[in-house]
Amino acid sequence: MSTASLPQALPEHRTVRVDHDDLIAFTAQVFADRGLPPARADRAAHALCHGDLTGPRSHGLANLTRLYLPLLDEGRADPSAEHRTVTDLGAAVLLDARGALGLWSASEAMELAVERAGRHGIGLVSVRGATHLGCAGYHALRAVEHGMVGLVAANCGRQRIARPPGGAVAMLGTNPLSVAAPAGEHPPFLLDMSTTAAPTGRIRQAAREGRTLPEGLLCDDGGAPVTDPGAFDAGRAHLMWLGGEDGRYKGFGLGLAVEVLAALLPGAGTGPHPEALAAGGGPSGRDDDIGFLVAALAPDALREGFDSDAEQMFGALLDCPPTDPAEPVRYPGWHEYHRAQERRREGVPLEASLYAELADLAAWSGLRFPAPVEHGAGEGL
Repeated sequence: MSTASLPQALPEHRTVRVDHDDLIAFTAQVFADRGLPPARADRAAHALCHGDLTGPRSHGLANLTRLYLPLLDEGRADPSAEHRTVTDLGAAVLLDARGALGLWSASEAMELAVERAGRHGIGLVSVRGATHLGCAGYHALRAVEHGMVGLVAANCGRQRIARPPGGAVAMLGTNPLSVAAPAGEHPPFLLDMSTTAAPTGRIRQAAREGRTLPEGLLCDDGGAPVTDPGAFDAGRAHLMWLGGEDGRYKGFGLGLAVEVLAALLPGAGTGPHPEALAAGGGPSGRDDDIGFLVAALAPDALREGFDSDAEQMFGALLDCPPTDPAEPVRYPGWHEYHRAQERRREGVPLEASLYAELADLAAWSGLRFPAPVEHGAGEGL
């Protein structure tokens, strides 16, 4: 790696490409400087940079200084905490994360789930006492690396930012859900979604970029659509549920399902709680004591032929005649896979402002930051 600074003439809307391996090494060093053991820091760096590599940049390095370093600096995440096994039934395990950094903790839990699935056909690991885990899809994909189906569901601890339909008090978080599966020779299937219409990271990313939002993501107290992303943190707008106004009970129901699986099961902090009723209606609580569930399912333990059937099924989707030839049919995970392949070859694009922010962090920390490999004109990220 080499020390770099932001080219002075580079407009903020442009992007700077950085070698993926260099970016991982830098991020791992930042975490190691905060006390994470080297192997753990490397795992956390891969989990965090997954967002920038595959596309959901709102969950990538933009959160390094805004979320993860404050968690460590404030003592809300313990860089060296080890999981404590509360219950071990073989195929099902309950862990207390004890405040470990979620980027590492969720990945470690999935590795345990995969190991148990290899023995029992399924491995279910329920975790309490956790912190923010980044892109749920990154951890679900770790099961696919072993030829298994991966499931991740996480609540937001006691952080409450979404109101139940018809309610005047925020009581749930975005409660992400992810499922990943092998697809034979095709890119893995990967569903990675919030149960609200958008995650908070997407809203704040739009605010930082000065962009307006499409209708259907935010609404005001009366239910009218809001397109100004800054209204969310200003308390003038609330997240809507997946499914929009007419289908909001679907998103809300999924959010509650995640709360059951991720929080009630392990005994983590829940969003819906009597203390929420005294919060005045707006966002409240902190995302401490997050709960999550990871599961790995080994198809070969149940029957033969899963791999060929999966390849056939996803191949059939790709072969579906499109209504617009310029927009061929694709499934969740296809674009992310190919985007990651391209960025490993040509560098990961970072917004100029984020590149400058990370370069400043490197200078302040006495670290070397990767030099740009290419200046791009943005790519609709």
